[in-house]
Amino acid sequence: MNSPSLPIAPALARRIWLQAQCLDRESPFGDGPEAVKNAINHLGYVQIDTINVIERSHHHILFTRLPNYARSDLEQAQSADKSVFEYWTHALAYVPTEDYRFFMPAMARHRAAPQGSFAAVDPAAYAALLKRIRADGPLSIRDIDEQLVEKTHPWGSRKPSRQALRLGFFTGDLAISKRSGMLKSYELTQRHFGWRRRPRCATEAQFAQYLLDRAIRAQGMVSLDSICFGNLKMKAAIAGLIETGVRRKRLVPVHIENHHAVQHWVRPATLDAIAPLAPVDPRVHILSPFDPLVIQRKRLNLFFGYEHRFEAYVPAAKRVLGYFALPVLVGDEIAAVLDLKADRRAGRLVMQQWTWAARERSGLKEAIEDALTRFERFQMA
Repeated sequence: MNSPSLPIAPALARRIWLQAQCLDRESPFGDGPEAVKNAINHLGYVQIDTINVIERSHHHILFTRLPNYARSDLEQAQSADKSVFEYWTHALAYVPTEDYRFFMPAMARHRAAPQGSFAAVDPAAYAALLKRIRADGPLSIRDIDEQLVEKTHPWGSRKPSRQALRLGFFTGDLAISKRSGMLKSYELTQRHFGWRRRPRCATEAQFAQYLLDRAIRAQGMVSLDSICFGNLKMKAAIAGLIETGVRRKRLVPVHIENHHAVQHWVRPATLDAIAPLAPVDPRVHILSPFDPLVIQRKRLNLFFGYEHRFEAYVPAAKRVLGYFALPVLVGDEIAAVLDLKADRRAGRLVMQQWTWAARERSGLKEAIEDALTRFERFQMA
């Protein structure tokens, strides 16, 4: 990795990332359930989160890229088309079903050596749970009547079977076949997908290549940290792939001007396709704090010069941006940060705090307010 590193202007670096995230154009994936599949295939994953002061993150992230998105489109993709499934990336997420085999090594590790609370799951009770699902079909935690116990974690459940269901999920014995809000229905994985046999499990080398390809596709310009977000143990393997890619001229070493310490790489075709710079379209996006553009906070700060704070778990007196602050992307800058709350009874969004992250200028507030009107319609639909 000693090849000369090409300096990249910050504006070009932002353009590369925004183009890879498909935030620079209208309706890049089409409409309906097929668009959901296309979007998740391109992004690699869409994070799921439980906070619902506004619409939950997975719907929000998809709405940002699919102007005509409907929540039923995701349900169709997951439960009927089965083109996406839920599993753990750096967090719980929707993932393309075509990528299932790359998550099978993690499933095998959970099966071979259950960790933490999974180790306490009674094997006989787990076998009985699988037998019940095999006989009766998908079930949720609400379908299980049992004696309640004390919670061992604030986000836990008083039903012992919840850990058995989660064990089945992490080992791949069970798949989440349907989601109603945050209530999940679990089905036998092979029956859910209609598989006679499971896909062939990826090797570690194949998983490393998958992570590199996914990052290049969804980030455009990548660093070792951005590729390995949630998979830090893969750094050595991916560093080797990058070295090979540079040697074979498939990757070009680059760095953002005045930031030599953070090495990045980009495909030659990406540099060729994106220069010269055209004027930035002042498109407005109200982003989830779990959006792929935001979730890697250090990367966001490096590219955009904006340091996001997620303050939902920060004491109220110490908050700067607000409980659930949403960065607002205007063109290629984070222009403002909005702390919003949905008043579902009144059918409107409540503005709890508006913070400018960029210089306020003529027309900027009006453009953001126009985007807020559309965002509110989505929230209340």
